[in-house]
Amino acid sequence: MYGKTQEQNMEFEAIYERDEDTSAPRTRSYIPAKGKALQCRGRRCLVLITVSLGLICVLLLIFIILQHNAVTADRDLIKSYKNTAEEFNQSINSLQDKYTDLMTEKHQLQNNFSSLSQKKLQLETKFNDLSVEKSQLQRDFDSLVQRIPDFAYKVKSDELNKNVSKGGNQCSLDGFFISKKAMSWSASRQYCRDRGGDLVIINSVEKQRLMSSLVRLSERSWIGLSDIVNEGNLTWVDNSPLNQGFWLKGEPNDQGGTEDCIELMPSNPVLNNWNDLPCSEKREFICEK
Repeated sequence: MYGKTQEQNMEFEAIYERDEDTSAPRTRSYIPAKGKALQCRGRRCLVLITVSLGLICVLLLIFIILQHNAVTADRDLIKSYKNTAEEFNQSINSLQDKYTDLMTEKHQLQNNFSSLSQKKLQLETKFNDLSVEKSQLQRDFDSLVQRIPDFAYKVKSDELNKNVSKGGNQCSLDGFFISKKAMSWSASRQYCRDRGGDLVIINSVEKQRLMSSLVRLSERSWIGLSDIVNEGNLTWVDNSPLNQGFWLKGEPNDQGGTEDCIELMPSNPVLNNWNDLPCSEKREFICEK
């Protein structure tokens, strides 16, 4: 379009130069031709101007449309950015609220943890104290358990002292009696049998403790154990075998082959005070009904 406009301008200049050429002879026909040329040139200019204005309007319209589209796109983009920013701000505020709640919960949990830790320490301290107290109570209990037999035997021994007859030859307690008169083993047994009993049978630790406690009132005493019937095979007076003995160290030794009867020697440890002896020896004795 630009090339066509330039060509028309060159034609106008050529016509203008011909009109100004004074060297050419002027005739009557020149004037109408000149008017037509001018009229044609004016029409062309008007057309060119109209076309140019139309083109300019079209261009302006296109530009305005493009600008409107650009502005609309920018506006939409700005609105989208604004909405995104608002959503982002809302998300940030929500996260801040959640963070605040979490920090509050964290502080509360820390306080609870500290409180529980203190309670744990207190419980551990109490547990340790109770463990120590339990150990002490257990030791006291074990000590009392060990002392119960001695205490019981002491009580029975004290009771036995009360039951000793003045000037009598025997003392009694709960089916037992101890003769204060020394006899041989066979005579001692007969003495017990004449009174509805027999020499005592000791078949438990508790009974051994009790008998040892009783004979502390006197001296060495016969018990109902011997191997008179079968040498080397100790039996009780009810013919039951010996299952548990409380011998002195090195006993029984059947020294000289004549020690067939058993005595209790209270001056020795309670659980190690039996000794074998010739049955003809005279000792005090314990009867049992």
